[in-house]
Amino acid sequence: MSADAISRTTLALQRTLERALKDANQNGSVFVGPLDDVNAGGAALTVLLYRIVPNASLRNTEHRVPAPNPGAAPIVFLNSLPLDLYYLITVGKGPGNGDQLLRVLGIAIAALNEFPHLAANAQDAVHASLEPLSTEEISRIWALFPTVNYRTSVCYVVSPVWVDPRAPSGVGPAVLRDTPLAGAIGRSEHA
Repeated sequence: MSADAISRTTLALQRTLERALKDANQNGSVFVGPLDDVNAGGAALTVLLYRIVPNASLRNTEHRVPAPNPGAAPIVFLNSLPLDLYYLITVGKGPGNGDQLLRVLGIAIAALNEFPHLAANAQDAVHASLEPLSTEEISRIWALFPTVNYRTSVCYVVSPVWVDPRAPSGVGPAVLRDTPLAGAIGRSEHA
């Protein structure tokens, strides 16, 4: 991915949730942004990206992307930054009773359970998984929005989201010979 990896991933998550609502004949949109935004008023779900951290297990690995042409060597990025994105998915504050709002949240959870791989671009698929939060952790998030009443929420971590350098790493010379030369100094190659 490139510098827009975070926005592409967020858009892929939003589209997945909107498709799930549509497939379940549920009206409403998915708003991406702060919980207290006035534009979130009529949304069935609100998605808030509240935390971005480097993926510790992939931090020092190269990012290999399949080549656009079949049979070509993969594109290799060194010094890429793999990220874990943490999203809070909250029921909307639109019209409806508690049962309807919980149904919407259930639709979102079922969709991400059934289709956890989000296609953020043609090369990489990222994986969404439910992230349990303690009461204290979720209270800290909601405390950021003191004018908004708490609504039922779940957290998902989406990973790995690769932020690549602008250009791939240079390709080294091809290996022409893989014969070890240890102890062969001074000897003829044909001996």
